[in-house]
Amino acid sequence: MSHKRIPKRRAAIAAGGVVALGAAAVLLPHANASQDGGSAGGTAAPRTLKAADASDLASQLAGLLGDAFAGSYYDTGEQQLVVNVVPGDNNQVIVEAKKAGADVREVDNSMGELRGGARTLRSEASVPGTAWAIDPRTNKILVTADSTVTGAEWDRLESTVEGLGSGMATLRKSEGTFKTFASGGDAIFGGGARCSLGFNVTAGDGAPAFLTAGHCGVADDQWSDAQGGQPIATVDQAVFPGEGDFALVRYDDPATEAPSEVNLGDQTVPISQAAEATVGQEVFRMGSTTGLADGQVLGLDATVNYPEGTVTGLIQTDVCAEPGDSGGSLFTQDGLAIGLTSGGSGDCAVGGETFFQPVTTALEAVGATLGGAAPGGAGEQAGGEEAGAEEGGGVGDAVGGGDQAGGGQAGDAGAGDDAGAGEDNGAGAGDVGDGTGAGHEDGTGSTG
Repeated sequence: MSHKRIPKRRAAIAAGGVVALGAAAVLLPHANASQDGGSAGGTAAPRTLKAADASDLASQLAGLLGDAFAGSYYDTGEQQLVVNVVPGDNNQVIVEAKKAGADVREVDNSMGELRGGARTLRSEASVPGTAWAIDPRTNKILVTADSTVTGAEWDRLESTVEGLGSGMATLRKSEGTFKTFASGGDAIFGGGARCSLGFNVTAGDGAPAFLTAGHCGVADDQWSDAQGGQPIATVDQAVFPGEGDFALVRYDDPATEAPSEVNLGDQTVPISQAAEATVGQEVFRMGSTTGLADGQVLGLDATVNYPEGTVTGLIQTDVCAEPGDSGGSLFTQDGLAIGLTSGGSGDCAVGGETFFQPVTTALEAVGATLGGAAPGGAGEQAGGEEAGAEEGGGVGDAVGGGDQAGGGQAGDAGAGDDAGAGEDNGAGAGDVGDGTGAGHEDGTGSTG
């Protein structure tokens, strides 16, 4: 699958190679007809829901359950929302949660206890190469250490996890190394760095702009759609490290058409809206290095300790990514924009963990809205639910068994000769170092 070229005046980089395909579903009215509403005062069978509906329902139930709420996740096999609750005196809220259509299960650890454990990890075990996120499926904190965490640092991490108490956290080792993926949706270039555009947006003053990773935004303040080309956009805001990994980049020409769309090679699809991720949700990622890849959301509000510093509030997934994919888009088959590629470990041959910046948080922070500044506005471009349904299947087909997400994309986008570690960067080893090894042509930079 190759990236289709589009006119540079039409926002050279169409939405990070990704797309939201249709309007978000309305909460329960769109659930399948197999629901059992139950009788007055009774309980209902869990409803069959789309992932987007499950996310909306989870947000509502979190407020309804209060301190009893201990996280939730989407069971893709049963197409149901599973909500964790801690036993308490007010059983009526649990009855109401069941009436709303959730599969309710009792667990031991409250969200307050799990978040407290995460704070302890932050204060006592924030060493580079570690990450953690709350996993509602196990009702524990999933703690991951990459291959660089050894010796005294491993002992420190292991001791901290054990100190949280039995049943509070799971510690696992990753074979890769946590790093940012600065280097390919459609590629953008700044100085010696290479990243991906995430989603075209409209800035608060109505100007055309796009979102990408924050570590790309702090690497250079001017970006081009071609290596060695003239800059077409300038960084307006960037956050990295710290509370997120996102940047708002404004197109230099205010007349630039920046439609909310992305091409998947043989089709162009519109972005409809941003949505919160749900654990268990199937998601797709697009990048110029690796093309289209899919996987599941594993955890929310993840903390990652990169070599450059700690980043909080991320989405943890098992979707693969490689150098060149930083800033690229994470989305759902039914058209919701979920995240921006931050970093992780592994590659698309052996797998690994990848972390994403939530789009909703980035939009709120920079004061932008999804939707390009092209005539007709974002709403008209989205095409509504019918368009989303038509294109949704296309995304699934394009992912296929992974054949189309292969490395053939790299040459098309310039990840081989253009960003090669041997000739330009002097930092990476082979393909893995391309574009990110250093972030700069002299081989020095934040991601080496």
